[in-house]
Amino acid sequence: GRGDCRQSNSVLVESSSSPHSVVEPLTMEGSGLLQKLAVLAALCISACQAARDPNASPNFLVLFADDMGYGDLSVNGHPTIRTPNIDQLAHGGIKFTQWYSAFHVCSPSRAAMLTGRLPIRSGCAGSAWTGGVFGSSAVGGLPHNETTFAEALKTAGYATGMVGKWHLGQQTEFLPTNNGFDEYFGLPYSDDMGSSAWSHYNRSDRPPLPLLHNTTIIEQPTNLGTLTQRYAEYASDYIQRKKDEKFVLYMAFSHVHTPNFVSKEFCNTSSRGKFGDAAAEMDNAVGAIMKALDDAGVRNNTLTFFTSDNGPWLIQRLEGGSAGPFYEGKTTTWEGGVREPGIVNWPGTITPGRIAQQVVATYDIFPTMMKVMIQDKALDNS
Repeated sequence: GRGDCRQSNSVLVESSSSPHSVVEPLTMEGSGLLQKLAVLAALCISACQAARDPNASPNFLVLFADDMGYGDLSVNGHPTIRTPNIDQLAHGGIKFTQWYSAFHVCSPSRAAMLTGRLPIRSGCAGSAWTGGVFGSSAVGGLPHNETTFAEALKTAGYATGMVGKWHLGQQTEFLPTNNGFDEYFGLPYSDDMGSSAWSHYNRSDRPPLPLLHNTTIIEQPTNLGTLTQRYAEYASDYIQRKKDEKFVLYMAFSHVHTPNFVSKEFCNTSSRGKFGDAAAEMDNAVGAIMKALDDAGVRNNTLTFFTSDNGPWLIQRLEGGSAGPFYEGKTTTWEGGVREPGIVNWPGTITPGRIAQQVVATYDIFPTMMKVMIQDKALDNS
């Protein structure tokens, strides 16, 4: 049965105007960032150099799903899940078929994406072979000597905002606003790490799930039934407020991590069950955020990334997702644990409808931002 829906408190990236049809591979020699840029940066740069104002830097939008497998998008062939807005991002840009997460669980993969470094270098890999995450009682977090893309972009005059799941330390000193983000709205960790109408705990280390604005708890327990809508509304408002500035927005969805909470609007709407409902709600939020870019008149000057932190949580059975044709999922280093959907979109700069088979990873997002951004001084974060 469906159950109830409880409501809770080197293929190319060409520029559309570029005469170039070949992207030369980058050499991996040397120690500086400019010498060690990943394929993702090379592809995006090959597109943008001929198409955009050489004196202008784009905005950046990172759309980050939680526990989404390679096979969980309709654009990747799922037979019953429908994700039209994410599909449109892929059709309008580049879909990467060999995009990898840096790790197979949440915290290490997020640390890698934010810093451009392997999780073991930042001390966030965990001590077990399955990795480790920062729980609701964690005393540590992302080390202060790590540089996030928010911190790097902030030095170049960017406004920096984050919405959604953080999961790199819930103590005040480790929250997003102490890691380069000007403002933050979201959950400090996974949606199942605190009590809500969707998850019940009677444990001192699992207090009611808090919703934060910057460093202040504004709701506890969090009403998960309206959370995704509020994520989208905050992100859309942020875009409108910052449309006349250069900005980076990191939108880290709580979907499709268990429990598969949804609003009334999406309850029992997918033949894939509650997981499909959650995927549809996230897709709708992606559509709302992309519309906000259009309404603000900044869509063509915004480089957008979409991917996930790790593969599907298969032990959750129907509550978890699908790795498609790949073996295993979250908590394993098999292909299904780290191979993710990967989409890059930049209207007017990246030719739509491209499919790239080059191997890229989430930690390539950081150097791509740094290289695409016009900046006199390169940050060596290798």
